[in-house]
Amino acid sequence: MKLADLPVPPALIERYAARGITELYPPQATCVDEGLLKGRNLLVAIPTASGKTLVAELAMHAAIGKGGKCLYIVPLRALAAEKYAEFSAGARVGIATGDFDRRDDYLGRNEIVVATSEKVDSLLRNRTPWLAEVTLLVVDEVHLVGSPDRGATLELVIAKLRHLNPSLQLIGLSATIGNPSALAEWLGAALVASDWRPVELRQGVYFRGQIRFHDGCRELDATASKSDDLSLCLDTIAEGGQCLIFVNSRRNAEGFAKRAASAIKSKDPSLAGYARRIGDLATTELDRTLGACVSRGAAFHHAGLRREYRELVEEGFRAGAIKCIASTPTLAAGLNLPARRVIVRDCFRFAGGQGMVPIPVQEYHQMAGRAGRPHLDPYGEAVLIAKSEESVDELFERYIDAPPEPIASRCGDPGVLCTHILSLLTTRFARTEEELAAFMATTFYGHTHRDTAALGPAIESALLFLLDAEMISDLSGRYDPTEYGSLVSRLYVDPVTAEAISHALLEAEAFTDVGLLQVLSATPDMPALFVKSRDMDGLTRFAYEHEDDLWMEFPWETQETFYRALKTALLLNDYVGEATEETICERYEVAPGDIHSAVSNISWLVHAATRLAGMFRPEFKEGVADLELCVAHGVKRELLPLIRLRGIGRVRARRLFTNGLESPDAVRAAGRDEVAQILGGGIADQVFSQLGGAACTERPETGQRQASLHQFE
Repeated sequence: MKLADLPVPPALIERYAARGITELYPPQATCVDEGLLKGRNLLVAIPTASGKTLVAELAMHAAIGKGGKCLYIVPLRALAAEKYAEFSAGARVGIATGDFDRRDDYLGRNEIVVATSEKVDSLLRNRTPWLAEVTLLVVDEVHLVGSPDRGATLELVIAKLRHLNPSLQLIGLSATIGNPSALAEWLGAALVASDWRPVELRQGVYFRGQIRFHDGCRELDATASKSDDLSLCLDTIAEGGQCLIFVNSRRNAEGFAKRAASAIKSKDPSLAGYARRIGDLATTELDRTLGACVSRGAAFHHAGLRREYRELVEEGFRAGAIKCIASTPTLAAGLNLPARRVIVRDCFRFAGGQGMVPIPVQEYHQMAGRAGRPHLDPYGEAVLIAKSEESVDELFERYIDAPPEPIASRCGDPGVLCTHILSLLTTRFARTEEELAAFMATTFYGHTHRDTAALGPAIESALLFLLDAEMISDLSGRYDPTEYGSLVSRLYVDPVTAEAISHALLEAEAFTDVGLLQVLSATPDMPALFVKSRDMDGLTRFAYEHEDDLWMEFPWETQETFYRALKTALLLNDYVGEATEETICERYEVAPGDIHSAVSNISWLVHAATRLAGMFRPEFKEGVADLELCVAHGVKRELLPLIRLRGIGRVRARRLFTNGLESPDAVRAAGRDEVAQILGGGIADQVFSQLGGAACTERPETGQRQASLHQFE
């Protein structure tokens, strides 16, 4: 089936033709035959690199041609940015990954909006009007309906959007669904399932110099390396391919990258440029190690790296300069980064309270699906590494020959149900207990359980909590949100989090930064740092010496929660105290990416605390609001007047302050030449173009806050 024969804009056809795509792959043609361009719901379960994005783009342009509006949901901010750039040619495209208490009405002017599921949920809670105009919903990685921490949100977003627009066309995309028929039935969708790939995928197990496939074996050069993983990597590079190696920890990713860099010794001249770009930003030993690895053609990739470094590594790999990347499974979560060979080195990883456990089959298939670059590789290989002769067959049986696990709804979890019930009540999707049960019957949970009576006790328990918290009122069986409940829902925080903040604000004798940060770090919405035995003496000493500053009393029964929250709060307090990134990394044994994640997570919670302080403890509001700004910019309070100037961050503001220029008015009085000596001529010109002749008395802005309370990058 030729693209030119389809009823889609010529510009789209020309854009794909420029990339050498003029005909549809067989699964794509099946989607068209099943009604893709005629408004029919489809669940597209086909392998990675088989053209799911093209399927979505065809459907979106068909919908736009009929005057429709499209919403494309992705799981990660990085994916949202990637899809935004990809779709922007030929359509008006917007991206929604920002603050959770904004309606973002301006996005309604676009024909396509790309957003994370959490952002869409927040838009629904804030009653954004343009969502009712969406005629096509595309859900990328739809199997994440079964995710333990995010699945319920995605499931309820789908249910709410279908409720808003019963004629909504829905396209679900995934490469790994264990029970696609059940999901397709819930979506009212035709199932397009296929194993077809544009590049053949061969899956095998490596043991003692051989990759064993179902149809034979392949011998490797036994002298390449003493290590199995490095031998497989060097073999791929020797034949002109690139390699992804998935391991179970950050330390293992870094360790392999260092070994590979030493062995590869690439002469690619472009590597120096990538290494230099990393070196220009480097502030920690981790950064410098990455730069050294990249200069030799290897890299590591995990959540401990700053986003800029992860993007540089991905850019260098796509360009073919970086030959191998050692990664934790973060890289397999939807990013478009295929390779000739994928090595799944570690099939076990640590799980709290369980020790080392096998990785899920679905995760293996996500990683294996990265093998084979269309138009570049003659084939793709996914290779597991066996540690014994007996485990070869076990790995074939457990992973290669096994289907992904069936996905199951997470809406039955009482821990996540409370926040969604509050959302349903505040947005008027339901008003009574019966209406709540009826709405839940429209979810994947309701579809797979048929009888939602099992949810009755969980719904009742959530209602009792919300009533006791005064977030809702009971008017003879009809539940209405209170001002407090409406605010909590719009702020997109867990009601348990909101209650912890509100009680802390009401009970505190005096406001302290570390006290509030400690309370926020103990909430369900804040992933706290792990505490090691060597941390205990310092944390205990701080707790005793600063007892009056802390808002949480020492709980003898739940010491771990107390210490984890305190350690996290102290890291954030150091960040606000302008400690360097390297100092924080060394002091708390974290990576730069961990600092970014902690700051991003806490920023939104401090913002929520500012709003709640205005409601329950007005005398604390200014202090909390100042802390919000300090967290956003990583500065002490004394620098807040300077931070409002564009181009002035924590480092430049501190330079000005150290030189006696403590406010915008003082900067103006000093004159352009003196400021140029401190900051340079270009920055001085930028500052004075803002100052003009008026005094600068406005509060600084917090800037764009993070897109999620959880680490999705």
